[in-house]
Amino acid sequence: MDKGFKLNFNKQLVKYIRLILIGVLLVMEILVCAQYTPVYLVKHDTAMLVSIVACCLVLAAFETVSSFAVKSFAGKMIFFAVESALLLAICVLTGNSYLSTMYCIVLTQYYLSVDEAKSNTILFIVSCGLYIVSYVIGWVAVNKGASLMQSIVQILGDCILGVFILGVHFAIINFLLAFYSNNKQLRNALKEADESKAQLKEVYEQLSQTAVFEERNRIAKDIHDNAGHSMTTVIMQTEAAKLLIDSDPEEAKNRIISANIQAKSALEQMRHSVHLLAGRKQNRPLREEIEEIIAQTIDGTELKIRCDLEDVTVGSEEALYLCNSVKECLANGIRHGRATAFYIELKEVFSNVSLLISDNGSGAEGELHEGFGLKGMREKAEAFGGRCDFSSEAGEGFEVEITLPQKKDKE
Repeated sequence: MDKGFKLNFNKQLVKYIRLILIGVLLVMEILVCAQYTPVYLVKHDTAMLVSIVACCLVLAAFETVSSFAVKSFAGKMIFFAVESALLLAICVLTGNSYLSTMYCIVLTQYYLSVDEAKSNTILFIVSCGLYIVSYVIGWVAVNKGASLMQSIVQILGDCILGVFILGVHFAIINFLLAFYSNNKQLRNALKEADESKAQLKEVYEQLSQTAVFEERNRIAKDIHDNAGHSMTTVIMQTEAAKLLIDSDPEEAKNRIISANIQAKSALEQMRHSVHLLAGRKQNRPLREEIEEIIAQTIDGTELKIRCDLEDVTVGSEEALYLCNSVKECLANGIRHGRATAFYIELKEVFSNVSLLISDNGSGAEGELHEGFGLKGMREKAEAFGGRCDFSSEAGEGFEVEITLPQKKDKE
């Protein structure tokens, strides 16, 4: 048995149990009075009969008051002492009739009032002592002429039986109390677990929505920064081509080619963003993506692009960044360096992915100044934990080398 259980009964249930106990006690008292009424009427000993009835009524009254009016532990113990004295008086007057049963009824009410098994155990031990005293006094009072040996045997046997009954009653009642208490605690724990589960689910949904909003904001920013920049460049290049188409057709052609690459890049970026918003991911290998970019760039032009591409595996965001970097380098080489040939290399170096893009353009004179596109490429590479290096000399073309740690999307 759990020695540390705490009782936390439903008040209405306790009320019904106490009413039932009082009812059973009244029935037992009626049986006692009914048993001894004919005896004392025959003897014309109405005083004894009145005493028995009075003790029974006072015991029932004290049990009722103790059950419903007395709240403090000390008060209940005072009432228990008085009720024990009344049980002793009934025992003396009747010769121990139903004594153990009446003790069980009275004790049940006090077991319900005490909130610890330890206290109930102390109350049980005290009650056993009071029962033995009551029984011995009552038996001696009623059987004054019995022999010593008969008295010892009778008293010892009945005391053992009575204590056994009280012990069985104590074990059953406290087992039921502990079972009820533990069952209620379990129900409360399950209820709290369900409430916690509901709260965690709500928090998880809120976090999921927050993550979705953050991802959408990031995608919107990418569209604004990358696609918006590309479309602005397209407009500028086509406007410049219109002005140069008569005076410098070759330069106008280069401007149109550059604008075409930028337009395709912007379209591809927007498609990718739409796929992300729809929850779909690109499944094509990075090598095929870059080959597609090369094919689109040289389509209808005289550009020469040589490539050496290995099958490497990177995360979806890294793959998008590398593809956009290829497009940016091709557009910059054509627009600024008037390049006609490019070399693109993609390979895995130890645990890193390396992307090299070089052209045969005019290169940069003096100190290299990073524009919007080059600065964005470098900062993005650093955000992935890698690096982006630029090298160029006048008349020697332009070279970009990107190195990223190899990461894969989680399954």
